Amino acid sequence: MKKFLVIGNPIEHSLSPKLHNYWIKKNCIDAVYEKQKLNEDQLEQLILQVKKKEINGINVTVPFKKAIIPFLDELSIEAKSTQSVNTIYLEDNKVMGHNTDIVGFETSIKKSKYNLINKEILILGAGGVVPSIIFALNQMKVSKIKISNRTKVRADNLKKLFKNIEIIKWGEKSNFDMIINATSLGLKKEDNLNLDFSTISGNKFFYDVIYNPSETNFLKIGKELGNKTLNGKLMFIYQALSSFNIWHKQKPEINENVIKLLDK
Repeated sequence: MKKFLVIGNPIEHSLSPKLHNYWIKKNCIDAVYEKQKLNEDQLEQLILQVKKKEINGINVTVPFKKAIIPFLDELSIEAKSTQSVNTIYLEDNKVMGHNTDIVGFETSIKKSKYNLINKEILILGAGGVVPSIIFALNQMKVSKIKISNRTKVRADNLKKLFKNIEIIKWGEKSNFDMIINATSLGLKKEDNLNLDFSTISGNKFFYDVIYNPSETNFLKIGKELGNKTLNGKLMFIYQALSSFNIWHKQKPEINENVIKLLDK
């Protein structure tokens, strides 16, 4: 039986095992997918297990998407460009790092039928998935990308990867067509960004990469102010589909049952 993992810290909230095990069963694959909470000093040992074929594939979530890179043999163009890895697999005895968050985010926007061409985007946060989102936004031809992070130095580090982004202070008022919460604030029900959106006119797009809970306080505020809202569920599903396809060479079906599965 093949073994697959999602690693992170925290990891309790992850629905990856629920989704992957559903697809594994549906496609009659002899495998199991589990979640594992790790510390950074355990990453090297974990990759050795991939080399020994004790683990057949890994998804990587916060805070290890960049920290895992030094232990890998090769990176895909997407992973190299973003310095972010969320999918690991063995190919020709080399441990490969890939980034499926890009296609996950891009597909979720396309499915929402929101046209991003020439739109101004404000991203809250500078860690984990943000490089993937910037990469995807550039591909979708937005006009401007602004980053606001509580720790400015992390936002400044992103500017080394993406010269076209603009850094603004946390809490500073700024124009946007779409605002993306890419912080971890929202994983707990009591979490609040403590930002004032009351002066924002409607018809904006509030997007939260968090999918569990399905409606964060950030999205509730966006909706109350008359804006379009979307959580990270479709992004999560489509990045998972891409990982699944890499590991099993099969594209699982995405239907209402899959979407409902993640609501439970």
